[in-house]
Amino acid sequence: MELFNEMEMYDYEQVVLCQDRTSGLKAIIAIHDTTLGPALGGTRMWKYQSEEEAFEDVLRLAKGMTYKNAAAGLNLGGGKTVIIGDPRKDKNEEMFRAFGRYIQGLAGRYITAEDVGTTEEDMDIVHEETDFVTGISPAFGSSGNPSPVTAYGVYVGMKAAAKEAFGTDDLGGKTVAVQGVGNVSYNLCRHLNEEGASLIVTDIHKDSVMRAVNDFQALSVDPSDIYQVKCDIFSPCALGAIINDETIPQLQAKVIAGAANNQLKENKHGDMLYEYGIVYAPDYVINAGGVINVADELYGYNRDRAMKKVEGVYDNIAKVIEIAKRDKIPTYRAADRLAEERIEKMKRSRKQFLRDEHHILSRKS
Repeated sequence: MELFNEMEMYDYEQVVLCQDRTSGLKAIIAIHDTTLGPALGGTRMWKYQSEEEAFEDVLRLAKGMTYKNAAAGLNLGGGKTVIIGDPRKDKNEEMFRAFGRYIQGLAGRYITAEDVGTTEEDMDIVHEETDFVTGISPAFGSSGNPSPVTAYGVYVGMKAAAKEAFGTDDLGGKTVAVQGVGNVSYNLCRHLNEEGASLIVTDIHKDSVMRAVNDFQALSVDPSDIYQVKCDIFSPCALGAIINDETIPQLQAKVIAGAANNQLKENKHGDMLYEYGIVYAPDYVINAGGVINVADELYGYNRDRAMKKVEGVYDNIAKVIEIAKRDKIPTYRAADRLAEERIEKMKRSRKQFLRDEHHILSRKS
């Protein structure tokens, strides 16, 4: 992998390699863009097959966080960390203490949080060495489990997408097919049930399905049948890449709005949804409630304030749809444009400030 070529192509600012022989720490911190503010992104621990695979993953994830934070309206840039190792066997206190010291050394350019393979307890250990960490235990002033807040953001974003498709954001009487009934989507189902929507659910875990059936009077189907059920809204809340050549022709929904990451297998599948007339709520815009919530910790966490910000996911989805109609492009491209336009405006603002400052200094000299 030609790292500098990759960084230059997508304009990454910084990549930091961190190792601690005593604890076994092997971490890569990638900072993509800090135009809007310090980079915020979680720490993923994974048993990568190679160092090159770890580099590719951290770069992809860091760039994704730049777009996610920008589209969410946060004054934060994008970054990410991957720790190479098996999260079930290789963790120890020394590892996360050492990692915390590396973060502290970045002096606030990067703020971390939990992600796949790391936990609230791991972030508590990181917090022993640095304040530049979110998603720690509520005892330290954190927001706690982000799943209910992420679910609420998906719920309000779904309402915005429904308004475009049906002329109203009232979900009462609508049928929503939910793929995956984990922590986030269970809470999403609760909101939908309270508004009077009918639910069709599936999951590879039978107990998760039965919980939704019992609590929300949902109908259940086999995982392979969820794409072809008759519904108004399809809500993917499990695996990525499930919007693809095989599944799109099966869909009967007019809206796709769910919590899963990387729902489109390829960009062309976003184009296909556009051609089919299906309203797609881009995943990194609609599932941003979690990052909006933890970002509030940077100001001293206030749940009411955080939830008010999460309500803004509705407006963000509406903006994406507006840009898509304005520029006659699919919503997945409109989401990128929303993020890029916000970053570009800030870049121009900062350049203007620097020019004015230089002009003032020149006159004084």
